[in-house]
Amino acid sequence: MKKRTLKEKTVSGLIWSFVDNFAVKGLQFAVGVILARILSPKEFGLVGILAIFIAISQSFIDSGFSQALIRKKDCSQADYSTVFYFNFVVGIIMYALLFLLAKPISLFFNEPILKQLIRVFGLSVIFISLDIIQRTIISKELNFKLMAQVSFFAYIISGIAAIVFAHRGWGVWSLVILTLGKYGLTALFMWIRTHWRPSLEFSIASFKELFSFGSKLLVSGLINAIFRNVYYVIIGKYFTAIELGYYTRADNFKMLPSENITQIIQRVSYPVLSSIKDDTVRLKENYRKLIKSTMLITFVLMFGLAAVARPMILALIGEKWLPSVIYLQLLCFVGMFYPLHALNLNMLQVEGRSDLILRLEIIKKCLTVPIIVIGIFYGIKIMIVGMIINTIIAYYLNSYWSGKFIGYSTVAQIKDFFPLFIVAAIQGGIVFFIGKVLSLSPVVVLSIQLTVGALITIALCELVKIDSYSEIKTIIIQKLKGRK
Repeated sequence: MKKRTLKEKTVSGLIWSFVDNFAVKGLQFAVGVILARILSPKEFGLVGILAIFIAISQSFIDSGFSQALIRKKDCSQADYSTVFYFNFVVGIIMYALLFLLAKPISLFFNEPILKQLIRVFGLSVIFISLDIIQRTIISKELNFKLMAQVSFFAYIISGIAAIVFAHRGWGVWSLVILTLGKYGLTALFMWIRTHWRPSLEFSIASFKELFSFGSKLLVSGLINAIFRNVYYVIIGKYFTAIELGYYTRADNFKMLPSENITQIIQRVSYPVLSSIKDDTVRLKENYRKLIKSTMLITFVLMFGLAAVARPMILALIGEKWLPSVIYLQLLCFVGMFYPLHALNLNMLQVEGRSDLILRLEIIKKCLTVPIIVIGIFYGIKIMIVGMIINTIIAYYLNSYWSGKFIGYSTVAQIKDFFPLFIVAAIQGGIVFFIGKVLSLSPVVVLSIQLTVGALITIALCELVKIDSYSEIKTIIIQKLKGRK
């Protein structure tokens, strides 16, 4: 059998990672729409409060080891087993802490039901700890087809269960069932579909080697998890669970394109770029292509999402969620920079500079503190505007340092993606104007906007001759024709 080239592996990995994220997140989106029609904003807000605690626990469980394993070229069975046992033990410890802190957390937010929710919802951190090694091995092999299959079936089963229980009046507990089912079934299917099993060994040498790189990613990941989810805590504490429900629903809509693209790029680009880290010319060439292709898709989707926010929310989840429209429109301008952050931080990981990643996270999060204070005094919308400013500053910091290692500066990056930004902005402006002037049903308006948006994007890319668009189009055509 002919050995696949790096480009073929990358394209295949990107496609299956895309299928994994967008099939599962598309399914998650559909399930969320159905549940939003059944449940109230407050019930979504209660689960939103739990997000920060699960995110923090997940950072501790992984502790940067998965990235260290991906970066290491020849991982041994001792390496994998050592990390597995560490992940599992930390998972148990984090659940025990959540169990003990459940009552103080419920008192802090003045929501008595949070005590029971946390103690059940927290079981998900144990499930998360059980399949990290399997996911790491799959990522190293760029076998995202298997990951897509596992994720899809796990979510479709848990999604159906959640909808059934929501119809039967279980309320917020149907959302807990959804999360526990997703993580539990994913872990189970990963163990069934993969051949790796831990051996009865724990290597102190392996632990020290991997932790020396991963520890800094642990701290930076922990800081990032806290500050990315701290807005849930602020809104839940200083506003109401209903307002938090509006914010979380808008945030979930924003995450469908933004964070999915980010996760796809992180999962595929890191092992690919790590494999060519010793060839600077080739590394820069591939890195530049990734940025241009990624940001074309991201800008188009995020401007488009902001433009169709109102008819989309009215058509999908109803008028009771209308206050979330403005939150979604503003959050789109926050989310469009996430993939850029991911790519630049991945480059620092490839270069082995986890220490620099940590320092950057500390600096960026210090800049977040004033935004949080402003949000408490001036409201959620002003807080999101501050988030937009913060994410632009964060991009500059990330790109400045990553660019120094391969000679691809912030200015060079902006010159590459700025034409894509303009194309997407024109598309978004026209689509938004159409939504304003049409007095039809939300479903009809949304359909017209999506059709016009797609046609305008294609026409502008063909007219301006965007090279990243041409490359994406070529890959799609080749795949449709069954050629490599």
